Amino acid sequence: MRFHLRFYVRCLVLMGFSCVISTYGPVQRAQKTGDILLGGLFPIHFGVASKDQDLAARPESTECVRYNFRGFRWLQAMIFAIEEINNSSTLLPNITLGYRIFDTCNTVSKALEASLSFVAQNKIDSLNLDEFCNCTGNIPSTIAVVGASGSAVSTAVADLVGLFYIPQISYASSSRLLSNKNQYKSFMRTIPTDEYQAIAMAAIIDHFQWNWVIAIASDDEYGRPGIEKFENEMFHRDICIDLNVLISQYTDEAEIRRLADRIENSTAKVIAVFASGPDIEPLVKEMVRRNVTDRVWLASEAWAGSSLVAKPEYLDVMGGTIGFVLRAGKIPGLKEFLQQVHPKQSSHNEFVREFWEETFNCYLEDSQRNEDSENGSTSFRPLCTGDEDIASVETPYLDYTHLRISYNVYVAVYAIAQALQDILNCTPGKGLFANGSCADIRKVEAWQVLKQLRHLNFIDSMGERVRFDNGSEVSANYTIINWHRSSEDGSVVFEEVGYYSIHNKNGAKLSIDKTKVLWNGHSTEVPFSNCSEECEPGTRKGIIDGKPTCCFECTECSDGEYSDNKDASVCSKCPNNSWSNGNHTSCFLKEIEFLSWTEPFGIALALFSVLGVLLTAFVLGVFVQFRDTPIVKASNRELSYLLLFSLICCFSSSLIFIGEPQDWTCRVRQPAFGISFVLCISCILVKTNRVLLVFEAKIPTSVHRKWWGLNLQFLLVFLFTFVQVMISVVWLYNAPPGSYRNYDIDEIIFITCNEGSMMALGFLIGYTCLLAAICFFFAFKSRKLPENFTEAKFITFSMLIFFIVWISFIPAYFSTYGKFVSAVEVIAILASSFSLLACIFFNKVYIILFKPSRNTIEEVRCCTAAHAFKAAAKATLRHSSTSRIRSSSVGGSSASSPSSSISLKTNGNETESPLARRQSQKPRVSFGSGTVSFSLSFEESRKNSVK
Repeated sequence: MRFHLRFYVRCLVLMGFSCVISTYGPVQRAQKTGDILLGGLFPIHFGVASKDQDLAARPESTECVRYNFRGFRWLQAMIFAIEEINNSSTLLPNITLGYRIFDTCNTVSKALEASLSFVAQNKIDSLNLDEFCNCTGNIPSTIAVVGASGSAVSTAVADLVGLFYIPQISYASSSRLLSNKNQYKSFMRTIPTDEYQAIAMAAIIDHFQWNWVIAIASDDEYGRPGIEKFENEMFHRDICIDLNVLISQYTDEAEIRRLADRIENSTAKVIAVFASGPDIEPLVKEMVRRNVTDRVWLASEAWAGSSLVAKPEYLDVMGGTIGFVLRAGKIPGLKEFLQQVHPKQSSHNEFVREFWEETFNCYLEDSQRNEDSENGSTSFRPLCTGDEDIASVETPYLDYTHLRISYNVYVAVYAIAQALQDILNCTPGKGLFANGSCADIRKVEAWQVLKQLRHLNFIDSMGERVRFDNGSEVSANYTIINWHRSSEDGSVVFEEVGYYSIHNKNGAKLSIDKTKVLWNGHSTEVPFSNCSEECEPGTRKGIIDGKPTCCFECTECSDGEYSDNKDASVCSKCPNNSWSNGNHTSCFLKEIEFLSWTEPFGIALALFSVLGVLLTAFVLGVFVQFRDTPIVKASNRELSYLLLFSLICCFSSSLIFIGEPQDWTCRVRQPAFGISFVLCISCILVKTNRVLLVFEAKIPTSVHRKWWGLNLQFLLVFLFTFVQVMISVVWLYNAPPGSYRNYDIDEIIFITCNEGSMMALGFLIGYTCLLAAICFFFAFKSRKLPENFTEAKFITFSMLIFFIVWISFIPAYFSTYGKFVSAVEVIAILASSFSLLACIFFNKVYIILFKPSRNTIEEVRCCTAAHAFKAAAKATLRHSSTSRIRSSSVGGSSASSPSSSISLKTNGNETESPLARRQSQKPRVSFGSGTVSFSLSFEESRKNSVK
């Protein structure tokens, strides 16, 4: 690419020399000779006339149109700076600076045409042009170029002059592409890069909380990179662009009308424009024609103060525009210099004549305009007298109150002069060139000045440091202006309303005085430019399919979440101990719940627990009081005491489940419940099994009765209970329960116990149920024994209730939550405890207290004899049936009903023989085929008898 560019330049240079070898550049120029020559490129016109070349004759140079008064002021600022340096005794003494300044007409072609004159003498030898023409005349060398203004123009110029290492310092080209030092080696500038301006524009949009804008940019090296950076900034700030369009001053009217239609139909009210004045002017004219007044224009530096757009007749539409301008500088003496301009006193500046004619709408003698007027090609203008007063008219040329670009031009010239001064002051051996050599100021070349500029470091008149080394950029200091209408004459007033400053060390700072801003020229209320209405507190933005993120629907926050500001992107989750209110705008502390002593449910459970303790204590008191009665003795008195004690423990353990769970209560309650119940069921199991063994004659001897005494019974109870104790100890050691706050429930914090190990709890309850099952088995087998000796039927029923309760407990325990978990377990404990108490003891208490006639030895003996009779009868019947079956099968003997006699003798008043007395000690039931005897003794002296 570089090779093709060099080839293109060589051809262009050849063409230029063949056509303009005598003039070396455009005819219209500002030129003055000197020891060292500086070049200048300024937009004296806004553009060129549109003309189709049919090539029927030799093509003519295009005509520049629409005079730019600001551009002429910038040119004058360069001349003023050069004259000031020439008159200085300290800066470049005895050296005169000259200049050669051309009009770019704000186009690339005109700028390249002018740039050819800069490179003509500098690199003729390197191009080997001597064989084509004799171009070695007295053409002054240009050692540096000041310009151009537009980034597109400067890019083209930089490609050309960079090939010849001619330093170029732009005063207004801010495209970030020009920061590429590898591509534009000789380019420098005194204006901040557009990268900062794009950030500043996005910051203003974000500051006013707009998120729906239109972006328009010029279709050149200024607009495209600028709007690209602007889009990136908008993306990072979650701001959406509804319409993104590239325009140009040469865009046809139909396209402009279509763009205006799209803007009118858009719901975005803010239009951010990254373009120059000439490029945006056609669109502004169309918007003014349509009288679209409800838009806010955001102007980049290139057109924020443009005289093409900032016109009083446009203020109805453009009033309230927010623009960025460079910080103004001060140039002492420039005001007087600008006022001294006159055609007769400016022989070195051919642009003064046209300026004079445009300012006073007249023509000078020997003017090209006079010839055109005589030929009828232009409208008639009077002849200029030369006595016109420049101070009597108002033009952008004399607007020296805010010198921005003019000051940049001033700094650029002084930067070159300072580099030349450094060359002048160079000490041999300490120079920047080979072997520390210094350049000769009288024969200095452009590449030497470029080398010196790259090492330049000086402070300008505003106190800012100027550097052009690699990576250095001018600090971005923008003034924010607001377009107002003057109350005096209706003209446009640029009211300063804030600033935006970026420094590498301190970062960016945006400051806007909202009280000074007038929107649409008159309103103080900030316009609304959002895709969707803002969401109220308590809601969040919800995405709409197929729409940008800035277009959303307001969705109410979920329960447990809140948003306390408008336009919340997400709802914040309430802390664990809080919950959202009804409007979801804030959080309130959750209510803490547990099975409390003060709530009705807790009070009821506590009362039932206390009632169970009192009833059990009452039964225990009755049993102690009537401990010598047959009923109490037959119920295994000592085990009954232990059983009643264990029931008291069962009822008492349920109280530990009530109240705020603490770590110690969580560790105690389950083991206390499990051990109490195992102790209770162990007593029932041992007592039931002992009576069953006695009545089934499994303990026939006194030796067996001795071993099956109280010691063995208590030992078995202890062993059964010890197993449960060990389960509890292992549980508490490996996974101890603890207090736990459950935040998963809406609006409530349940304080419960974390059991630590559900497996351990399962072992605890499972072992209890295992003993209950064994107890149920023995109780079922002994259900037909005398009721005085065992409560088999009632124990069987109580065990059924126990199983029903605890089988129901398992699903209820895992399906409930919070305080109801403790309540379910308390209910299970109370239900099973009351069932055991009622089924085993209430019947006996009733007999002891209300049926004392049944609490006698005779009653017990009668019941025992009746049971023995029934058992013997059933055994005899089974034996007889078996004998008959055998007789029938052997001899077919005739069946006969056996004669039987049954006698039962008890102690009475009759006189009995010794044999009869011995037989009376064993109640006997006799049948034809055998005798069954059964004996019991209730003597107080026989401690080991069945009770």
